[in-house]
Amino acid sequence: MELLLAIVIGLLYSAGVYLLLRRSIVKLILGLVFFSHATNLLVFLAGGLSKVRPPFVAAGKEVADAGVADPLPQALLLTALVIGFGITAFALVLIYRFYKTTGTIDLDEVKEK
Repeated sequence: MELLLAIVIGLLYSAGVYLLLRRSIVKLILGLVFFSHATNLLVFLAGGLSKVRPPFVAAGKEVADAGVADPLPQALLLTALVIGFGITAFALVLIYRFYKTTGTIDLDEVKEK
């Protein structure tokens, strides 16, 4: 499973680089989204894949028993997803405003004007 996730992460990074090198601003934002998702998967994979119990604390105890999943990578991933969604929404608004101002989303056409 780790090998499959590593291949998916590599594909997402390579697709992100390819899209970042395109002339369209929309493709630039899609490349950033791919980078964000690849990084999230990388953090998830670095946390380790294991079939253990969820990190719940039993009633009457102060700490969880041994053999539970590490909640830190999951918390980091959820935080990164929310931040990535906010950045993507902000970038889409910027693209819309850029199009309304310049009349194009092609960066080469903007340099010519």
